[in-house]
Amino acid sequence: MGKRYFIFFCFAILFISSCKSKTGSAGEDPAPDEVRTPVTITHISTQPITQYEELNAMSSYLQNSFIKATASGYIKSANIKLGEYIKAGQLAFVMQTKEAKALGNTINVLDSSFRFSGLIRISATQTGYITSVDHQVGDYVQDGEQLAILSDAKSFGFLLNLPYELRPYLAGNKEVDIVLPDKRHVKGVVAHVMPSVDSVSQTQAVLIKVDPSYSIPQNLIAKVRIATASKSDVTTLPKDAVLTDEAQSDFWVMKMIDSITAVKVPVVKGMETEDKVEIVRPQFSASDKILLSGNYGLPDTAKVKIVKQSE
Repeated sequence: MGKRYFIFFCFAILFISSCKSKTGSAGEDPAPDEVRTPVTITHISTQPITQYEELNAMSSYLQNSFIKATASGYIKSANIKLGEYIKAGQLAFVMQTKEAKALGNTINVLDSSFRFSGLIRISATQTGYITSVDHQVGDYVQDGEQLAILSDAKSFGFLLNLPYELRPYLAGNKEVDIVLPDKRHVKGVVAHVMPSVDSVSQTQAVLIKVDPSYSIPQNLIAKVRIATASKSDVTTLPKDAVLTDEAQSDFWVMKMIDSITAVKVPVVKGMETEDKVEIVRPQFSASDKILLSGNYGLPDTAKVKIVKQSE
């Protein structure tokens, strides 16, 4: 009887130990080396790089042309509309003097060979856009009175307030790149640099002309890119691959040292563009794998999983 109880007691102890072992293993967290952050990688590239300074500029017509009445009389017809683009020599208004309106066809009835109409044709003297129409058909106007305002297309350009310390860079960049708000790039040419500097902002007004075939409205704010430095055969990485601290004083990348481990590598960066950063030190090889995404917030040594390689 005692032997039977002893065997039962041994089986009970084994059963309890087995249950505890299963409960403990079910509640354990995965081992740290099993947790891997999904990342993508990139490689260094060697290419020429140009650094730009971006400044705001506003489109403007610097000169206006005024369409005026050449005699006193009534406006018989108006052949222009507000906002319309017209060319030099195009008919704008037809006027009739008050004497002609009073006489009507009396003179022609008396002498048909005289062919008197009393109509005066007024044409535009410049090419551009109609920005103001001051009189309509039927209005009586005096000689020399303003009928409409025409923005001279030849005077169109972008006005740039250039900080004087950047003046040397503009001297060697007669052609500049203008980026419009819709991301279009327009080539501009420096036409005039005003001979005075604003006493408060210490900026110099610069007029940049663009191809008149571009349809650009007045008072549009665009960015003018002025090249300030250029290098050839520079080692670069995409901007997203280079990390920094809150003070932006230290920079580093995460480099793969094997198939699953990435380590922090401090770098010294040089010139920057919109999407590239020059890496001055250290020297990376073309085969080095640098984390492009998933790198933010990783510790100095991290376990990662490459999900896609940058093209």
